[in-house]
Amino acid sequence: MAKLHFYYSAMNAGKSTNLLQSSYNYRERGMDTLLYSPSIDNRYAIGTVTSRIGLSADATPIDDTYDLFTQVQQAVKVNPNIKCVLVDEAQFLTKEQVFQLTEIADKLNIPVLAYGLRSDFRGEPFPGSLALMAWAEDINEIKTICHCGRKATMNMRIDEQGNPVSDGEQIEIGGNDRYISTCRRHFKLGESGMKKHAEEDNNKVGALQ
Repeated sequence: MAKLHFYYSAMNAGKSTNLLQSSYNYRERGMDTLLYSPSIDNRYAIGTVTSRIGLSADATPIDDTYDLFTQVQQAVKVNPNIKCVLVDEAQFLTKEQVFQLTEIADKLNIPVLAYGLRSDFRGEPFPGSLALMAWAEDINEIKTICHCGRKATMNMRIDEQGNPVSDGEQIEIGGNDRYISTCRRHFKLGESGMKKHAEEDNNKVGALQ
């Protein structure tokens, strides 16, 4: 029986890279995959899964009204060689869409690999991630590190000066200019490490002059 897998992490841990590698592994063995990405994520081209290291692949853009089960069911009728469904930025899914992913695994017997953040910039869970933590059979953490070297588990939203931002909407699309991964201790202290790195860079420049 196929399973629903949830791979979660803090920002910049390589979730999209892992997704693309998984899709490549299937295709290398002669099996087709379906890739989905939220249309709300406009950091790169809409309808693509793009990693920070430059890898990318076409994906079907979805919004919160998209019926994943029905669309996958129809796609499999056209192409029975579809053997895996992969979802990027799965924290943006609705609870109903996560249930649809379970239906893909249970009724179509196709494994589903969902990749996303566990919590937002306030340390609160995303609805999609909360549903995935409850419904997925297989839950795995993709690890990354804080500026102090400890494991990063939190997503700090920052302003232009690297100061933490604690107010605002839960969803605000951004990359390294708006978010940084930190350990829980530095998240609570509100220390992004950006100022420390800026000071170190200035000291290096001064030493070279």
